[in-house]
Amino acid sequence: MAITAVVTDIEGTTSSLRFVHEVLFPYARERLAAWLAAHASEQRVVEVLTQVRAETGEPEATVQRCAEALVGFLDADRKWGPLKQLQGWIWTTGYAQGDFTGHVYADAVAGLERWHDQGLRLFVYSSGSVHAQELLFGHSDVGDLTALFEGHFDTGVGKKTEAASYTTIAARIGCPPSEILFLSDVLAELGAASEAGLVAAQLVRDGQATGSFPTHDTFATIHPLEMP
Repeated sequence: MAITAVVTDIEGTTSSLRFVHEVLFPYARERLAAWLAAHASEQRVVEVLTQVRAETGEPEATVQRCAEALVGFLDADRKWGPLKQLQGWIWTTGYAQGDFTGHVYADAVAGLERWHDQGLRLFVYSSGSVHAQELLFGHSDVGDLTALFEGHFDTGVGKKTEAASYTTIAARIGCPPSEILFLSDVLAELGAASEAGLVAAQLVRDGQATGSFPTHDTFATIHPLEMP
């Protein structure tokens, strides 16, 4: 079957690892405690605080203690949904104030635009929340790219290293797994996607370990419509 849809990772694939780890993560970390204190009465934040207390087993934890726990999660690079939501809310302010713009490789922009023009359906699957994904592409270095994508997925569909997550994505997209190309820099993610029946290809931009998947250091060499 021919490829009809492309699902792409962000970090290390469309966008620089350095941007995520040296700009976005520190920005949220430095502002997390103050942001939580300022917004603690909002229902969305109340729900996150409730989840933090349950996760830590500290039902009486103060907002400050919850902030400390969340910083610990950040430092451990935990892919925890409520934390990812919180990061996205903090980054909303950063993007709106022009503190930074979303880094997207020029070759990724060109590739995504080319595939969109060719009629391929484009989706994003990242451990960052859907909101954070939309912020990055909506405030990219070259402007708003959100119109290129038909949809976004985060860890709400499951972990990126589990085949069931990709089965769920294929079902939501509404096409056979064999018609979907998944792009990532992480071998464990590619393995899970392949196990679910997706076609997988690896982006190698920062010296990542490689395996048995086709490798590319640019979107320019990826031609989904020519894949068997």
